[in-house]
Amino acid sequence: MSQGNSRLPPVAEADYTQAQKDALADFKATRNVGFSGPWHVFIRSPELLTHAQRMGEYLRYRCPISGRLSELAILLVAREWTQDFEWGTHHKHAAKAGVSDATIAAIREGRRPDALNDDEQLVWDFVTELMRTRRVSDTTYAKALARFGETGTVDLAGIVGYYSLLAATMNVARVDPPAGEGRLPRFPE
Repeated sequence: MSQGNSRLPPVAEADYTQAQKDALADFKATRNVGFSGPWHVFIRSPELLTHAQRMGEYLRYRCPISGRLSELAILLVAREWTQDFEWGTHHKHAAKAGVSDATIAAIREGRRPDALNDDEQLVWDFVTELMRTRRVSDTTYAKALARFGETGTVDLAGIVGYYSLLAATMNVARVDPPAGEGRLPRFPE
């Protein structure tokens, strides 16, 4: 990861406090992913890192919202926050999970995709309403409840909140996109 733009570049592991070492060990025991992006920022607050990464592990891998719909929601959050690292990481996960290239391109460009199935349409409406108006209409809530149940509806809101936490933190820290990934377009341009 380039450090040219970052306000909070990675801390050398040799310089970690004991609390940071413990948080890193917990992270590695919980997840099978690299320690990059938001985690280099969160290591400065080891307890926050521990709680955040455990929430993310649940929301990303074990909640009732499928990988495809979860990844769609994550892309919508990354686009709303114009978060380069989140986008650069998750557009590949979204494609692998079954989100179409056309849908990914439309979201990147800041427009509504042309062809969404019913579940994708519901996630689009829910996430877009929540991100842009800070609430969800009764109609969209009723559809989410009917499709995902209470747990799934709460988890979908949780995905939006969690990835907004990561996006806000990375935007404050100016975390660069992953290696080989470009920046999202800034709006308006």
